[in-house]
Amino acid sequence: MPDTRPNNYLLHIDNIYKQYGDNMVLDNIDLSVNAGELCTVVGPSGCGKSTLLRLILGQEQATSGDIFLDGKQIGLPDTQRGVVFQRYSLFPHLTVLDNVCMGRRLPQSWAENRRQKKLIIEEATHFIEKVNLSVDDLHKYPHELSGGMQQRVAIAQALISKPRILLMDEPFGALDPQTREYLQLFLLEIWEQQKMTIFFVTHDLEEAAFIGTRMFALSQYYTDDRGEGDSINRGAKIVADHRLPPVASSSEIKHHPAFIKLIENIRQAAFDPTFLQHAKDFNLKHPDAFQTLTAEEQQTSF
Repeated sequence: MPDTRPNNYLLHIDNIYKQYGDNMVLDNIDLSVNAGELCTVVGPSGCGKSTLLRLILGQEQATSGDIFLDGKQIGLPDTQRGVVFQRYSLFPHLTVLDNVCMGRRLPQSWAENRRQKKLIIEEATHFIEKVNLSVDDLHKYPHELSGGMQQRVAIAQALISKPRILLMDEPFGALDPQTREYLQLFLLEIWEQQKMTIFFVTHDLEEAAFIGTRMFALSQYYTDDRGEGDSINRGAKIVADHRLPPVASSSEIKHHPAFIKLIENIRQAAFDPTFLQHAKDFNLKHPDAFQTLTAEEQQTSF
């Protein structure tokens, strides 16, 4: 049944639809997230993972439905929602220090930035150290850094504004496997230190299962009682909502049979276009999962 108490959650999404022209991308999305969760989002290409993230960020507006942050409907992007993209969102003409400082300076007036100049530099230096960069890196420019270092700067840039939720859109997708695994462990360390709420979009099932405390699978591969055919404008839904074990401190868990089995289940449920679950049969067993199917999606016979 619908959850009517968005104040109970940090993030609450209710009946979200997103349509581009005649193309329905997101189809009646329902989601509630508690503060402190590290949520990962997976799904096949084109299912709307990044679209959902942009809706939460406020970069785009839903066709219909509501999104609440701390019980208030979201508006345009603000410092309550930090973001890290796949391609490093750094200013190429600014040093590491100045890039991180911009996370604090941009929302403030010129006078306020001048008054707080020393404090902002101290805070930026603190977060640069938190992401395991050294004082020798403070005055380097982005082109002088490796891809992994640039992404750590981008994370520091997002963290300095102390967002209520950190949105990450394929943040490690452009990195080599070794750097990617290092940053997965690094993110877990930062998450545990900062007690942050993170919404992490990835196409990598292993990455999602490894770093998350909760994993959502979006997919356009399902069925319902609306029927079939080109006339049914069906978008992606949350087809699975898994509560994951406590965050692992070692990548060895990736070889555990239960870990491998979970990935196999998600791959079938979300990525296999021949495996069409009915919407009422989705694996939504997480305690905070809820679903608001329409009468057309789940017709009842008497």
